[in-house]
Amino acid sequence: MKRGDALNKPTPLVLDLPSWALTDTALKLEFPYDNPLTVEGAALGRRLFHEKALSADGSLSCASCHVQRFAFSDPRTRSMGMGGTMGERNAPAIQNVAWDHFFFWDARALSIELQAFAPVTGHAEMGSNWNKVAERLRRIPAYPPLFAAAFGDGAIDSMRVAFALAQFERTMISLSSRFDRYFHEGDSTALALSEKRGKDLFFTRANCADCHSPPLFKGHEVQNIGLDSIPVDLGMGGRTHIAWHMGRFKTPSLRNIAATAPYMHDGRFATLEQVVDFYADDVNTNSPTLDVHMQPWVNGEVRLSIQDRADLVAFLKTLTDEDSSPTRVMDRRSEPHDDL
Repeated sequence: MKRGDALNKPTPLVLDLPSWALTDTALKLEFPYDNPLTVEGAALGRRLFHEKALSADGSLSCASCHVQRFAFSDPRTRSMGMGGTMGERNAPAIQNVAWDHFFFWDARALSIELQAFAPVTGHAEMGSNWNKVAERLRRIPAYPPLFAAAFGDGAIDSMRVAFALAQFERTMISLSSRFDRYFHEGDSTALALSEKRGKDLFFTRANCADCHSPPLFKGHEVQNIGLDSIPVDLGMGGRTHIAWHMGRFKTPSLRNIAATAPYMHDGRFATLEQVVDFYADDVNTNSPTLDVHMQPWVNGEVRLSIQDRADLVAFLKTLTDEDSSPTRVMDRRSEPHDDL
């Protein structure tokens, strides 16, 4: 890592993207003008991501529910907060969020910075308050110099914590799967025959790509995919109270899907096989707010054999990043950060 110059300006950080991604117009990035990506800011955010002083009793950090070996997702059905309080939803994976338009399952935050504020004070999450958190961080000797390196002086407040966390989360890039080798790099041997059949199904009659489009294999929509006829969790509708929003949730990425079980906002499916079986057999097409993307299911067009289902699961597993470090980032000198 390279420090700033004598004026204590933080060092601009350039994300380490594969060569094919640099020319993909869908992956063009624009960072907030008031929170540019820097070496020092991302390093501070990385430390804060693992900092348990953010929680009321010092027992939880962001990493408690976003676990690196599970692609920064939570392997529990629903995430657990302070004192063993069980949350209502499964913590989603954090990957490629630099391209996201909104955050949380119910899309209630319109930037990573806004998302970073919420868990610290959430009663079912860290249960703290920002004044106490800022004071704790000020008392930890390492933090004032780190904040000074990232922001020009050692002042510590909620906005700077959120900004640093957002910078770190933007470095969580995952674009190095076997599918990428096959499709973007021209390696015809990267996929087996079953995986190739699954790829063809994914982009054709299984209709998966209608919502999970490459290269990120996610959608920038909030959808009702027919999980329930009458949703128990109202999703986006629970906060907007608009009838059409009931049962609608953010469309997650399928990258690293083999590592991010359980699946759906409530973790109801333990395996990819169960997810594919749901789409093959159990979509509730009578849900009143069913998304228009689900029309093929309404029309009875989605028919998947046992072999089709196995092939789809095989293909989905090829979307898992083979890079051992899912947070690869580079500064101007192309020097990667140390792993945790």
